[in-house]
Amino acid sequence: MHLIRYSSPIIPITKAKSFSVFYRLNSKTVKVNQASTTTAGADIIQQNYKEKLLKKAQEEGFQTIEKLQNHWKNIIEEKKKQFNKIDILKDLEEYQQKMSNNNATGFTKSKGPLPAEDKKLKVPFKTLGSYLQLEKITELSKQEIEFLWRAKWAATKDSLCAVVPVDIFNKMLGNAKANPVFVLPLPRVVGEGKEPEGMELHYIQWQFLGSNTIHCIITSLAEYKLHTEFARPHTTFQFHLDLESEKKIVLMNGHVQTDMNVSVQDAQLLLLNIQRFYGAMGEETPMAKERLKILRDFTKGSTAFNVDTLIECAQSMEN
Repeated sequence: MHLIRYSSPIIPITKAKSFSVFYRLNSKTVKVNQASTTTAGADIIQQNYKEKLLKKAQEEGFQTIEKLQNHWKNIIEEKKKQFNKIDILKDLEEYQQKMSNNNATGFTKSKGPLPAEDKKLKVPFKTLGSYLQLEKITELSKQEIEFLWRAKWAATKDSLCAVVPVDIFNKMLGNAKANPVFVLPLPRVVGEGKEPEGMELHYIQWQFLGSNTIHCIITSLAEYKLHTEFARPHTTFQFHLDLESEKKIVLMNGHVQTDMNVSVQDAQLLLLNIQRFYGAMGEETPMAKERLKILRDFTKGSTAFNVDTLIECAQSMEN
C-alpha cells in the first residue's frame, strides 16, 4: 500500500558516482544503453545523394564528403558546448547566496528573531503560496485541503500530487538529509520485445532550498553522463511544509517531462521506491533494513553497495 497517495526550478546536480547507465536483468554484465543510429541508413542516404553532397562539399571548399561531415561535426560539437555553458540554475545559486548573506548580517543588526526567509527576496522556484492562498486554506480541515489540492492538479497533464502525513514525511526527511543523492532502477524494454529485459538507472537528488519547500529531482544516469552538471531532470517533486505544524500534513506536487522518454507511470514507480528506500514505510522489517543499508552504503561509497541487490530490493513486493 502506498503511503503517499497519488492523483495522477531545475536544481544543480552534484557529482554522480560512476555507474553504467543500463543494467541487463539476470546478468552480472553491465551494459551501457546508448542510442545510436545504424550505419546502414546513413550509407543508403549517402549513396543516393553522393553527387549533391560532393558538390556541396566542393562549394564550401572541401575536396571530399568526409571532410565536409567532419567540418559540420566540429561546428555542432562547438554549439553544444556553448549551449551547455548556459547555466539555467544560476538564479537558484544566487538566491542561496543572498539568503546566506542576509542571515549573516541579520545576526548583527536585528535584536529580534530572524525571519525564516526574506519576503522581499523573490525565490526562483514556486512555493505553496504560488498554488493556493495560504491565509484561506488554513481555515479548512485536512480533508477539505486534501480535496482542494487533488482538484488543483486533476486536469494538469503529466503531473502528480499527494497529501503526506507529517510523521511519514519526517521518516523520509531524516534519511534524505543524511543521504541526499541515490540511484534507482527503472524497468526498460530492450530491442523489440514487450517484456522488460533490463533496468535503466536514474539519479535521485534532494535539495533543501528555503524553509518550507523541499525538492526531489530525478535525472536519467544517461542524461547525467552526457551533460554532467548541466543535465536536465525528467521529474521534479516539490514537498511543501507550510501546513506541517498546524495541519500535520505535507503537500506534494510533481511534474514529469514526458518528452524525455519517461512516463507518469515511470515517475510513480520511482516515487514509490524513493519512499521505500528512504524509510517512509518504516525501518523494522528485514527488507526495510536492507533497503536502508543499500542507501547508506551508496552514500558512504562502500564496496558493499551492489547494483544487483539494489534491483532485487526495488522489485521486491515486501515492505
